[in-house]
Amino acid sequence: MTRDDALKQLSHIARERAFGRHVGSDRLIQAGLDALIAEVESPSLAMLAGLLRSEEPEAPALFDQVLEELGLLFHPPADPRAAKWAMAYWIAGQIADGSLDPATGTHLIWADVAYDLGYPEELQSLVSCHFNLDEWEESWEVSVEELNREAVEAAKQLLRRRPAAEAGS
Repeated sequence: MTRDDALKQLSHIARERAFGRHVGSDRLIQAGLDALIAEVESPSLAMLAGLLRSEEPEAPALFDQVLEELGLLFHPPADPRAAKWAMAYWIAGQIADGSLDPATGTHLIWADVAYDLGYPEELQSLVSCHFNLDEWEESWEVSVEELNREAVEAAKQLLRRRPAAEAGS
């Protein structure tokens, strides 16, 4: 893992946690260890990476301290709707760049975002992709690869239509 990969992993986990996803202490400690091995420098990183199983409850606070030291701490918008939209764009970005499986990503959009936003039109194509991927059968005249490509394109379209004020989120 390169230094950039380690920083990207830390940033990704920071967003997961900020958007309310559960991230276990073992994963926080492993990310710290990966970053330490990749020569990321932070005063608290060695403490995080060196936590023992009995010290796992300390991991979330140390992880946040490492993020702060590295300037990677992420706070979603305070407005709940804006936070859900930020989460939708974040997930769509991962689908679009290939770092998140389209079936998993479209499921997250459907389950964690669209419902809370009242199924807005802007998310309809990703929600449809979720159902197509979730219910796909070999007897269909379309391959699962094609459905995955459609989900990636739907994610890219959502990102292209994102308001400029939210593009930096």
